[in-house]
Amino acid sequence: MKRLVLALLLAITACAPSEPEAPAHTTVTRDDPAFQNGFRHEFADVDGVRMHYVTGGSGTPVVLLHGWPQTWYGWWPIMPELAEHHTVYALDLPGLGDSTGAATSYDKATLARYVHGLTEKLGLRQPSVVGHDLGAAVAFQYASQFPADTARLGYLDLPLPGPAIDARTYRRLSWHIAFHSQPEVPETLVDDDVRDYLRLFYPQVSYGGTAFGGTSAASPFTDAEIDEYARTYRTSLKNGFELYRALDQDVRDTEAAAPVQAPTLVMAAEGQAEAIRGTVAPRVTNVVRAVGVPRAGHWLVEENPEFVTAELLRFLSS
Repeated sequence: MKRLVLALLLAITACAPSEPEAPAHTTVTRDDPAFQNGFRHEFADVDGVRMHYVTGGSGTPVVLLHGWPQTWYGWWPIMPELAEHHTVYALDLPGLGDSTGAATSYDKATLARYVHGLTEKLGLRQPSVVGHDLGAAVAFQYASQFPADTARLGYLDLPLPGPAIDARTYRRLSWHIAFHSQPEVPETLVDDDVRDYLRLFYPQVSYGGTAFGGTSAASPFTDAEIDEYARTYRTSLKNGFELYRALDQDVRDTEAAAPVQAPTLVMAAEGQAEAIRGTVAPRVTNVVRAVGVPRAGHWLVEENPEFVTAELLRFLSS
């Protein structure tokens, strides 16, 4: 009899509907109390692209734009503190992260128009726009094209392609820029080993990594963070590399861009602030501060979040 009851219970359990699987874009945040207490995932359709963004907080709006190979999640270490003073919007660029569809082009002027389409849809009035890596070039283009809709510009750790550096010279700055610029080759070689590629890449441009004259560096990314980036880049490798293939157009667009007059903060890896400032100076007329982040290579937010947060809060409130 006991065996019969047990068999019936097992049968009922097997037939019972299981809980629906959580959407993939919530995987990295669903067990994070800091996220659950003040942030949410949202989507909006902009010119044929379904754009994913994360928002939270209150106060004047701040839009955060990631570079390669990251997503909105690259801003997470500093978002809770920023959100104590501002309404934060961390975006996935078109066709990257959990944004679906593909941009008509991955030149940064075009991507800036997608971002502006989203800020218009959200009803944001004069947000401050902060970008890191190639997202900084998107932020620059946003501020150039939409000056009336830009309160301040945060420009983090990217030599700006344009008058100071032409495309040919830019591709010589690092092996990965030249490699990623090749048609079809990088996604063909990386496709089966996305996580390993990212795992090996991150330390190279970290503090003490080979890109900064060192011999080795520990990755500032946890295994969980690498898993999250690998999850999205497995399906968006081509779009990610298109960011680099647009370099020639980016140079032309920067050369033709209207000078940015919004107050601008430049942040860069330790020892690199003036070099980065020199590349933006021909097109940014109001750099109020250029600062190197102590003990940080390219990954400013991950390597020294306290310093980056303090600088951004001071800049955004000044």
